[in-house]
Amino acid sequence: MKDLLLNYLKEHGPSSVDTIAKALEVATSTGFRDLIKIIAQLDNKGVLWFNDQGDISLKEAKKKKEAVLIEGIFRANRAGFGFISIDGEEADLFVSRQDTANAIDGDRVKVSIKKVANRLSDSSAEAEIVEIVERSIKTVVGSFVPSTEKNGFIGYIKSKNQKISQKIYLKKTPLVLDGTEVLKVTISSYPTKEADYFIADITDIIGHKGEVGIDVLEVLESMDIVSQFPEEVINQANSISEKPDKKDYLGRIDLRDEITFTIDGADAKDLDDAIHIKALDNGNFELGVHIADVSYYVTENSPLDKEALSRGTSVYVTDRVVPMLPEHLSNGICSLNPNVDRLTLSAIMEINPKGKVVHYQIAPSVINTTFRMTYSDVNQMIAGDEELLQTYSAIKDSVEQMVILHDRLEKMREKRGSLNFDTTEAKIIVNDKGFPIDIAVRDRGLSERMIESFMLAANECVAEHFAKLELPFIYRIHEEPKAEKVQKFIDYASVFGVKIQGTANKITQTALQEFMKNIKGQPGSEVLSMMLLRSMQQARYSEHNHGHYGLAAEYYTHFTSPIRRYPDLLVHRLIREYETVSHEKIDHFNHLIPEIASQSSQLERRAVDAERTVESMKKAEYMSAYVGEEFDGIIGSIVKFGMFVELPNTIEGLIHVTNLPEYYHYNERGMLLQGEKSGKVFRVGQPIRVKLVNADKETGDIDFEYLPSDFDVVEKRMKVEKNHRRRSKTKEKKPLTKHGEKKANKQSLDKKIAKAIPKKKGEKIKYKEVIKKGGGHGKRRGKTRRSK
Repeated sequence: MKDLLLNYLKEHGPSSVDTIAKALEVATSTGFRDLIKIIAQLDNKGVLWFNDQGDISLKEAKKKKEAVLIEGIFRANRAGFGFISIDGEEADLFVSRQDTANAIDGDRVKVSIKKVANRLSDSSAEAEIVEIVERSIKTVVGSFVPSTEKNGFIGYIKSKNQKISQKIYLKKTPLVLDGTEVLKVTISSYPTKEADYFIADITDIIGHKGEVGIDVLEVLESMDIVSQFPEEVINQANSISEKPDKKDYLGRIDLRDEITFTIDGADAKDLDDAIHIKALDNGNFELGVHIADVSYYVTENSPLDKEALSRGTSVYVTDRVVPMLPEHLSNGICSLNPNVDRLTLSAIMEINPKGKVVHYQIAPSVINTTFRMTYSDVNQMIAGDEELLQTYSAIKDSVEQMVILHDRLEKMREKRGSLNFDTTEAKIIVNDKGFPIDIAVRDRGLSERMIESFMLAANECVAEHFAKLELPFIYRIHEEPKAEKVQKFIDYASVFGVKIQGTANKITQTALQEFMKNIKGQPGSEVLSMMLLRSMQQARYSEHNHGHYGLAAEYYTHFTSPIRRYPDLLVHRLIREYETVSHEKIDHFNHLIPEIASQSSQLERRAVDAERTVESMKKAEYMSAYVGEEFDGIIGSIVKFGMFVELPNTIEGLIHVTNLPEYYHYNERGMLLQGEKSGKVFRVGQPIRVKLVNADKETGDIDFEYLPSDFDVVEKRMKVEKNHRRRSKTKEKKPLTKHGEKKANKQSLDKKIAKAIPKKKGEKIKYKEVIKKGGGHGKRRGKTRRSK
């Protein structure tokens, strides 16, 4: 009868009860009574309603508001939950394990908001993944495990990607496998609710377990960082002459008579920048920065160009380099080797005593370098090494002038607010079998800083030139830090007793400079510098000029490394193409540059991830020989689940809270852990004694155990003694009777509840009334704790 009633109203619209009864043929007393009951039920449920005439009609169903979907990148955690990173958003969105919709780390997804962020309680927004737009993982590399646990498959692969928790089963293949293989596979099917596993086809055998370098190769291949070049790319590279032809010199400034030289690391093979320097009669300096003219050989849309764009950057890991360009170019015709003619693009700048560029020329050129210098040799020349000064007497004056000009440029950048993050870097030294035998801390001498100064000057000069021409261009930008991260850092610094001028919404580079000066040489200064660096945004490439916050530069690009970075190669191409400007060229590059900027930024992050992954793996492998040994370290960071300790050689490991001898309270604002019974306090920057208990090469995890030492700090006992002294000075009160104690407790509770519960002016809330309403002191206390 209910269905008949609803269908009738849907078809005929508002009708009286009598009309409906007749239509449904329920005019009898029993049938009519049933109809009335059904109408009453549907009225209570809000399905029907009576209008002013007493007729019944269906209530129009409220249209559901379409959920606003947000697109972002899913970042998975090993535990199953994850976060959504959204461009331009203040904070990531949290996604619980049951709301991931089987998304994988790096997937582009659409999400709907389940819960908005609450800044008062410091809880982040929560989201649910509703659609997977694009899969991040299409190929996977891992060790083959033969298995018959699932019918139709020959086994599965064990991937190094710890964020893939599901198994990757392999389809049958005519290949004969023995279980030692490291395979590259292509995913054909992704996990679903019904089948929580991947299915894949074998595409390549990367190598076999135990082979030299297979561990690093596995990491690189798993990120689609491929060492080998396609045949057509190699053929094009090999077709290029090993030395320039006379026709190649046409239209170039001839700088072969200038005293030019390169300064690089001792093991560098791709020398892409050289300099010359001259003191001018007017007190200024002429600085020439000469960069290998890679774009002359790598033409747009050629096989070499397409491959370079797909790689984005060279990748440097421990004992090898995966180059952006084939060696015939990177170590040959494009490398500025000594005493041979090389084609270059030059930025020749006249710089005044204040470090300002007053005149410049950007043009194709040809050079012939005098020496191939190393940072070490130049540092020793600056220190006065007589033998080296004699050996390289031809550039002795140039080195002296470099020191003066660098000082001017450094002071100029410092004055405008440039931030100098002098972080410690490590070089992992491996033997011929790829095993790490030492970890050396890299020293950054004056020669390294001088070359950096000159490259920065050239990059700024080129960027400003094209920004003022208002032509399509690619910039290297570094935006202002986000307020939320700045606030966290300000809170963090206050724990150390260091104040920072400014607010989270607006903090100047000069204020941060002053902060870094104040902490220099102080305990925990390196940790604070690292925390400041982490509060900054990531630099990236863009078609829009937003300046560079860290350098306090209004204009900035990457011009100086076209052998190893595609954006630099593009800048060179733009310099050449804009010798004649046309609407067609402007339209072409307006369309092209945004995509290249975005892709180059992503590939740069992939390279950084690969370098960090290999570094963690090799550091853990190195430390595996020292399990059980004791070390002195510094607490680098403190989190809810423990503290990370850094050793002087940059090794970092975790002391998990479960491995501490007692329960430790985590104070997020104070960035500390405090023992409940002992009162021991662990703070960031504090020295600590540890024992190495685990070093896992596969995961890159290093675990320490805390050891009691003279470094330990106890604070709780001091506070207890202080309070005890205060109590002893107060007048002793008479003990309360049982009735008096009960009354005092009740009054105390009333006061606490009165403060905790919002009420109108003049309204009084009694303890008993709160209990009756389902409130109560215990619940209120719990809520207060959570809000804190």
